[in-house]
Amino acid sequence: MTYVVELAAAGDAAEAGGKGASLGELARAGAAVPPGFVVTAAAFATAIEAIDPGGALRASVESLPAGDIPAIARVAAAVRERIAAAPLPDAAASAIAPGYESLGPDADVAVRSSATMEDSSAASFAGLQDTYLGVAGLPSVLDHVRRCWASLYNDESVAYRRRLRMPERDLAMAVVVQRMVRPRAAGVMFTRSPVSGDRSVVAIEGTWGLGSALVAGDVTPDSFVISKITGEITSRRVSVKDRIHSFIPNGRGVTVTGTPAGLRDRPCLTDEEIRALASVARTVEAHYGAPQDIEWAVLDEPAPAAERIVLLQSRPETVWAAKAAPPVAAPKARPADHVLTLFGKPL
Repeated sequence: MTYVVELAAAGDAAEAGGKGASLGELARAGAAVPPGFVVTAAAFATAIEAIDPGGALRASVESLPAGDIPAIARVAAAVRERIAAAPLPDAAASAIAPGYESLGPDADVAVRSSATMEDSSAASFAGLQDTYLGVAGLPSVLDHVRRCWASLYNDESVAYRRRLRMPERDLAMAVVVQRMVRPRAAGVMFTRSPVSGDRSVVAIEGTWGLGSALVAGDVTPDSFVISKITGEITSRRVSVKDRIHSFIPNGRGVTVTGTPAGLRDRPCLTDEEIRALASVARTVEAHYGAPQDIEWAVLDEPAPAAERIVLLQSRPETVWAAKAAPPVAAPKARPADHVLTLFGKPL
């Protein structure tokens, strides 16, 4: 079995998960992506087979009623505890070690969940599984890989799967391990307006430092709207950003502090950076052929804006894609006609 693949070679979501496969494709398409590797779904499958050889744990999850939140919390917690307590399979640990060493001695890395069912146009599991930033040292990396595996059974993720009636047996969790970056600003951008669905614009949200400040809800981001047609910045809103998440290397990890007074009400992006991000967004959308939800970071380096942008993820936009989906049945003159048609008796 293949337990580790280089990130640039990851392309199969069944092996690398949605996030890993997307990052691999972005890297092969020429986008700037932090280097790393993927702990494949096969490693998770080996671990879960040792923990749950008969499938009873997974069956208990699949049998949960979608609306029974207390039962979901109880069962999911038991599954997470079993996974977190189990030793990492020796073969997987042996494969992870050289992958981690290739990133540099005791490199600071991000350890990111990459479930095999995530990031499709029909469903988005963004934020439902765990990501850990500023992890350093092989023992800690191995521990956080196991934590990512366990996060497949976070309460919110299980509840979402039960609402979608997804089978549990074939689910798996890959894990992306990437070298940490130290961004000056970071955030997300959408290649259609998340408010109106307008496909002629790119909408950017960002803040100082790491984008985890947005995920955690610690700040109200700056927002910018750029016309794809003219390149004009048609809207800008600069927020007061009181908190900043910063990465400090050499094992010190991520800190959360008050934003320096001189930055709180300043835009986190220059106009040059905004236009460079919009250009990257258009290129990524053209590559995938569909609107995208993209995580980005702008590095603090002495170089043109376009050379300081790195991408941390791109996934299909789901909200407006779902609204644009065709109806499951053609309109009928009367509601009852749909019922009659089911029985082969259209009127």
